[in-house]
Amino acid sequence: MQKGEQGVDIKVLITGDRGISVQVGEEISLEVNSRVLTLWKALQEHPVEGITEMLPTYAALMIHYRPEVIRFAELKERIEELAAGLTAENSSMEKIIKEVPICYEGELAPDLELCAELEHTTTAEVIRKHSAHDYYVFMLGFAPGHPYSARFEEPFSFKRRETARVKIPGRSVVVQQNLSDLIPFDQPCGWNIIGTTPLTICDYTKEDPFLVRAGEWVRYIPVNRAEYDRIQKQVEDGTYQVVVHRE
Repeated sequence: MQKGEQGVDIKVLITGDRGISVQVGEEISLEVNSRVLTLWKALQEHPVEGITEMLPTYAALMIHYRPEVIRFAELKERIEELAAGLTAENSSMEKIIKEVPICYEGELAPDLELCAELEHTTTAEVIRKHSAHDYYVFMLGFAPGHPYSARFEEPFSFKRRETARVKIPGRSVVVQQNLSDLIPFDQPCGWNIIGTTPLTICDYTKEDPFLVRAGEWVRYIPVNRAEYDRIQKQVEDGTYQVVVHRE
């Protein structure tokens, strides 16, 4: 790792003829991920000509670039200089929490009873644990707009299903241990479906297509089936406004 006197530790790895991975740690943690986002935002505020795309992940920032515009050695040097001037903490970033309604009823929550059995508890207690704490979005991946998010309290004991499903419905909310993901499209999945949200996770008709982004938080709001149907109609009509808290 290289860093400036007060800077963020980084390691720059080549990931092809047009890509690099800037690693800022080797563990999945809120602290390491906040450093990834600090570097990401710094490069947005101080753009480097030739960079075409940046993708924050758990512990690294993936950067795609045009080698005919900027060579690897120069790009590496520019990023190291920028990282050297950053503070290691990301405490100045605004905390954004987005409310996501979720229905835990019937066919919208096909694995809820199984999850309760695995936890040796009631479905009501599973719902309480799942909705009582905010989830931090580490990154988007697997499918466009698919958030990898985690809570830091009261994890479930169970992991993935023994056999993955070939396809589950988009808008499903899936869980394992302390993780909970929003499924943007019909896709394969090996996690348990605990509920469904009426919100659209990824909508390419919008300028900003993603419901949530890396570095934001998700707060699940339990709703009954009637409320779910009402919100879904508002989403389809384009009248629904996501509730956002800023701290």
